[in-house]
Amino acid sequence: MGHKRHFLQHAVTNNRTDPNSSFYPAIFFSVLSSNSNKPTLNPFVAPLGSSVVLPCYVDELLLMEGLEVEWRRTDSGTLVHLYQDGESRPESQQQDYHNRAYFFTDEIQHGNFSLRLDNLRAEDEGQYTCRVYSQQDSGSSRSISASVGEDVTLNCSVNSHITPEHIEEVSWKKTDEDENILVLLYQNNGTLSDSSDERYRDRVEFFTSEIFKGNFSLRLKRVRTDDKGVYMCQVFAGGLSANATVVLGQLGESTDK
Repeated sequence: MGHKRHFLQHAVTNNRTDPNSSFYPAIFFSVLSSNSNKPTLNPFVAPLGSSVVLPCYVDELLLMEGLEVEWRRTDSGTLVHLYQDGESRPESQQQDYHNRAYFFTDEIQHGNFSLRLDNLRAEDEGQYTCRVYSQQDSGSSRSISASVGEDVTLNCSVNSHITPEHIEEVSWKKTDEDENILVLLYQNNGTLSDSSDERYRDRVEFFTSEIFKGNFSLRLKRVRTDDKGVYMCQVFAGGLSANATVVLGQLGESTDK
């Protein structure tokens, strides 16, 4: 399957002559949620020269791996702002929006991709679209290599509004042809190390301080030749779920003397 897409469209029109406006001159914003069965408009007014927030939220558990968020002008296709590879990319935005368009970086992990546009200009009128691309349904996996005897990190991060207390379960399993081997389990706000298969016990751990940021990556210590294979991370939270697959292959010999 391809990338999963979500989008919200924002219609922005110039309203400099509206007698009901609290400000003059001003820009009139109306927000249309296009992923609703009955789209509703929520108009509000902001004065020229001020700031405005265009809302964009995703009510779904998303994998950080491969996550991309675009804000564009739908009338011209102009890139207003971009979030890619775990960070904002202001160098990619169109020149007119430099130092004027921002994400709320601390809120991205909660599924908030709203855009703040500063120093409003008359030419800002138009339509704006927020698109969120996620690879969670694409079936893609990430391959990594390691040397025997070293430690390696298997990545699994989610991006969502789900709070830590709503995390129901996170599991890492090695998916062999005939069986699923439980590598490590997180439940009830704690790591259940005793539930790990004996082949992995005392060799695997979560990055505990990162769990509350949605990072469920696994550290596999003292890699062995029989560790080679496919590993799946599954996250269940608030009735939603996401999964990531990591292939550990190309095991080389340790360079340690």
